[in-house]
Amino acid sequence: MNAPSSLEALIEALRCLPGVGPKSAQRMAYHLLQNERAGAGRLADALQRALGALRHCQRCNTLTEAEVCGRCLSSRRDASQLCVVETPIDMNMMEQTHAYSGLYYVLMGRVSPLDGIGPGELHLERLLARASDGVVREVIIATNFTNEGEATAHYLSEMLKSRGVSVSRIARGVPVGGELEYVDAGTLAQALRERRPLAP
Repeated sequence: MNAPSSLEALIEALRCLPGVGPKSAQRMAYHLLQNERAGAGRLADALQRALGALRHCQRCNTLTEAEVCGRCLSSRRDASQLCVVETPIDMNMMEQTHAYSGLYYVLMGRVSPLDGIGPGELHLERLLARASDGVVREVIIATNFTNEGEATAHYLSEMLKSRGVSVSRIARGVPVGGELEYVDAGTLAQALRERRPLAP
């Protein structure tokens, strides 16, 4: 006998999470329905509220409930530095280093031709306008040291330098192939301190 369509729909929905395949999604679905029905309800409510309340910050593009996030509004941040990261998780990792006090721009992705994601899909005109506002003196590229992250860094560097913007790249304290989400704060702080300008 086949599983009820509502259960199949739940299993399929859980598969959208990173690293979750069919078996993991099935285990999660049965666990929630058998052992954590109250937790499943809280999860559904929280997800629904987040979907309704969260939007992209007008300045840095991260997720926020306001038009401009608190970090962008803070007078304690150094507005002359702009750090470009791939995701909000990467931005949170940078913050945990306590080695950076500037502002951010979150790409919400990376250049990945194999996945059909080119520069156009990242809406880089917003980043370019931000970096060319006359306040930003240095753009620090902190994309991951994956093939896609390196391709993104190269594209951003060429785009920004052609507009006369000073560009640097975090140093390779981060292992090649590593993603910022999984790097310890000490290694990331060292990489940030040792950043260097990109060669012309």
